[in-house]
Amino acid sequence: MYRSNEELFKHIFDEIVFLESETRTISKEVFLKDEKTQRAFARSIEIIGEAVKNISSDVIIKYKEVPWRNIAGMRDKLIHGYFSVDYEIVWDVAKNIIPEFKNQLIKIMDTEKKKNDN
Repeated sequence: MYRSNEELFKHIFDEIVFLESETRTISKEVFLKDEKTQRAFARSIEIIGEAVKNISSDVIIKYKEVPWRNIAGMRDKLIHGYFSVDYEIVWDVAKNIIPEFKNQLIKIMDTEKKKNDN
């Protein structure tokens, strides 16, 4: 099913908001002991990665400063390496990488919306 970049951005943003909210309310130690939360974080990162893979190539090329390939690659590692998921890395991604990606995504969404409104 085709989804517009705008729809994909929204899916990504929703998952980022979830991850940010959760990382504010629990510690790394609690996270590493809570299988349900670990799975939820992994799923959110998978969704983000899958959405990134479907963003149009013109957007990917236009915003080269965003580590699109790394974000999509994290999804691949989670999907294909489910017996060996390192939840310390999942926590690090959620806590340290996702907030920066959120800032980049907000700028992209604003720029693309202005472009589409004209």
